Amino acid sequence: MSQSDARAQYERIHEGMRAYGASYRELARRFATWLGLHSTDAEALIEILTAEERGTTLSPARLSERIALSNSATTALLNRLEQTGHIVRSREHDDRRVITLRSTPRIHALANDFFGPLGTKVEESVMGKYSPEELRRFEAFLADIHATMTNHLSEPAPPQPLIRQDMGNSPGTG
Repeated sequence: MSQSDARAQYERIHEGMRAYGASYRELARRFATWLGLHSTDAEALIEILTAEERGTTLSPARLSERIALSNSATTALLNRLEQTGHIVRSREHDDRRVITLRSTPRIHALANDFFGPLGTKVEESVMGKYSPEELRRFEAFLADIHATMTNHLSEPAPPQPLIRQDMGNSPGTG
């Protein structure tokens, strides 16, 4: 593969990942609208539900990291989700200070109603087309991308650019 062919392939992959991210955000936004929630509340619910599907749980601190909210904003969000009956907070650990977030059976059923048909389509129409080895390689690729992005996000951002503000003298206005 020539260097220009490789570059074109990298660009197609980047565009595919960007498009997937945009579609994921839109799906989460529609889930929020469907439930009558703010999109950040729905994002938190998705994180809690996803952790449960993996057989793990989230603490408020871990959720705060996952959705990039301050601890106080996360507490307000969790209060809303708890008041609407979507989650419960419990103390299940030996250290009683540790709080575990769990979805309620009702929100779990609603999430299955909303996301289930898409999950079935992806499993049958997409994943089924690839061999287990191809899927393992794709998993490794995504893990590498995630690790690279996580490492990059832990680095300081570049200095903010100086933006000249020309009080109404932008091109085409003068």
